[in-house]
Amino acid sequence: MTPFEYNALFLSIKIGMLSTLFILIPGILIGWVLAKKDFFGKTILDSLVHLPLVIPPIGIGYILLIMLGKNSYLGGFLFQNFNINLSFSWIGASLACAIMSFPLMVRPIRVLMEAQDSKIDNAARSLGSSEFKIFFTITLPLAYPGILAGLVLSFARSIGEFGATIAFVGNIPGETQTLPLALWTLIETSNNTYEIIRLGLISICLSLVALVFATSIEKKFLDRLKNDK
Repeated sequence: MTPFEYNALFLSIKIGMLSTLFILIPGILIGWVLAKKDFFGKTILDSLVHLPLVIPPIGIGYILLIMLGKNSYLGGFLFQNFNINLSFSWIGASLACAIMSFPLMVRPIRVLMEAQDSKIDNAARSLGSSEFKIFFTITLPLAYPGILAGLVLSFARSIGEFGATIAFVGNIPGETQTLPLALWTLIETSNNTYEIIRLGLISICLSLVALVFATSIEKKFLDRLKNDK
C-alpha cells in the first residue's frame, strides 16, 4: 500500500470507530424503546430514525454545515468558547458518519430485543424487578449479538460514507480524506487505473467482511431464539 492509501485507510478506521462510539448508547436506548414500548408517536420516531436512509447524504452534510459551521450560532459558540471546530475536521466527519449510520445501529438491536420472549420480562416483574433492573439484567445481555451486529454494520457504513462527509468537512488529505474521498480524488486526478481499482477493492473488502460478520451473528442468534421457543 502507498502512503496515500494507508493514510486514507487509517483515517477511515479512526473516524468509523469514533462514529460508532457516538451512537452506541443512543442506538441501544432507541432500539429498546422501539422494541419494547408502545406510545403515541412511535411511528414518527421510527421514521425519524430511518430518515438518513432516504435523505440524500449530501443534503444532511449541508444541513450540518449550516447548523455547526463556524458561521452558525452553535458552531461559532463551540469554536469561540471551547475551540471546537466540527466543520472541516475529522471529528466532524465522525459526526456526519454517525448520523448516516445510526439506522444500522438501531435495526439489529431492535430486532434482537423484539425477538426476546416477553414471558421472561413478565416473570421478572412478578418477582418485583424494576424496569431498570430488567433492562440491565435481562434485555441488554440477551441483545448483545444485536449490539455487536449494530456496531459492525454502522462501522461498515461509516467506512463507505461519502456525501454527508464531503459536504460537511470537505476532502482534506490527512484530516478528512477517508477511503471514499481518496477514491474519488484518484478517479478525478489519476491516470493509474490499477491504483484506482486497488483502493476500490480495499473499500469493498472491508465493507463485505463487516456485512458478512454482522449478518451471521444476527442470523445465528435469531435461529437460536426460535429453537428455544
